[in-house]
Amino acid sequence: MTQKAKKALALEIIQRLKEEYPDAGCTLDYDQAWKLLVSVRLAAQCTDARVNVVVEGLYEKYPDVASLAAADVGDIEEIVRPCGLGRSKARDISACMKILHEEYDDHVPDDFDALLKLPGVGRKSANLIMGDVFGKPAIVTDTHCIRLVNRMGLVDGIKDPKKVEMELWKIIPPEEGSDFCHRLVYHGRDVCTARTKPRCDQCCLADICKKKI
Repeated sequence: MTQKAKKALALEIIQRLKEEYPDAGCTLDYDQAWKLLVSVRLAAQCTDARVNVVVEGLYEKYPDVASLAAADVGDIEEIVRPCGLGRSKARDISACMKILHEEYDDHVPDDFDALLKLPGVGRKSANLIMGDVFGKPAIVTDTHCIRLVNRMGLVDGIKDPKKVEMELWKIIPPEEGSDFCHRLVYHGRDVCTARTKPRCDQCCLADICKKKI
């Protein structure tokens, strides 16, 4: 498929998903930028639903960046253990909060490269922060995104998150990227599932999806 054809397909998919999931947003609960940083680290190999429950206890004990930065890593680990990989996640969260406290006056930087330098923050997390917190162009290539854009034909057999991101930047309007990726999460959970057979008979994209054509 030519780049021009992929752009046209992308625009049609974006429009249909907008109609199907008009209110789609981040499924991690947060009311401050630093909390999204914490939650997205905990979400690695863990469901967003579980993260949303676990962080309630974490924030009750450590309600701000300063208190979490000063917390004992072992105490953080004890709280976040239900999310899996407790030791490494607690270590990253502690180190990240220390940097925010010492270098950024308890604020999250709104610069992509600065975010990438924070412990435990990769491109997916940095894009999520840039899009959801700061309203800047972002493409979050999580597992739903990678699986779906390959099935739909927007990318051709690419599984590496960064490479998928780079391909999508070529065909997705910058202002649409963040919401588009949120809608892929909803669609990937509800219809175009991974663990069961995709519900193509219920899919709003069935007639234009590469998998079906």
